[in-house]
Amino acid sequence: MVEAILFDFDLTLADSSAGVTECANHALRALGFAAAEPALVHRTIGLSLAHSFRTLSGNDDPRLGAAYAKHFGEHADRVMAQLVCLYPGVADTIRDLRGRGLRTAIVSTKFRYRIEDILKRADSSGLVDVIVGGEDVAQHKPHPESLLRALRLLDVHPSRAVYVGDHPVDAQAAASAEIPFIGVLTGATDAETWAAFAPLRIIGSVTELPAVLDHFLDPAASDADAD
Repeated sequence: MVEAILFDFDLTLADSSAGVTECANHALRALGFAAAEPALVHRTIGLSLAHSFRTLSGNDDPRLGAAYAKHFGEHADRVMAQLVCLYPGVADTIRDLRGRGLRTAIVSTKFRYRIEDILKRADSSGLVDVIVGGEDVAQHKPHPESLLRALRLLDVHPSRAVYVGDHPVDAQAAASAEIPFIGVLTGATDAETWAAFAPLRIIGSVTELPAVLDHFLDPAASDADAD
């Protein structure tokens, strides 16, 4: 029985492409690197800033990586919230799930305070029960620390939760935490790539979750289908 749904944030619940591209290229230019193509930045969304810097710059100097994170974060504090928007139907879908008695959480590398600001601007403060952001853990996805922290706060066993995300690191973190995983196609990961991770289901967007719960995860529905 499923008791909790955990969500990644960027490109799972919200379109953050414009905000991340703006902040990434601001940080790259501040360090003397050329701006990255938006498509390349898009593929790094969901990774840690250190990992993103290595991908975008081709440089693995940890000091430059730390400087990149500083420039990115300072600029994000100024512009990120207004450049990110929830995908249509996401807020109503999460409210639907909570109305069914499910606990909910957002688990993201994005800072918690920034997610809270974005939700507030979308008139969706308090949308989920728990938010675990990048500042709340020592190790980011694909390490399972953030997911396990959310489960402790929710008081839910991993086997009774589902994690929903758009990036392979989400699937890897879920596997490490022994949480069933659902992949969404709102990010840069296509169905063929998702198949290699053997998710419970691949869905077009988070708005399909209620139907998935009705027809795939709900034991009663599964029994009825078997009949």
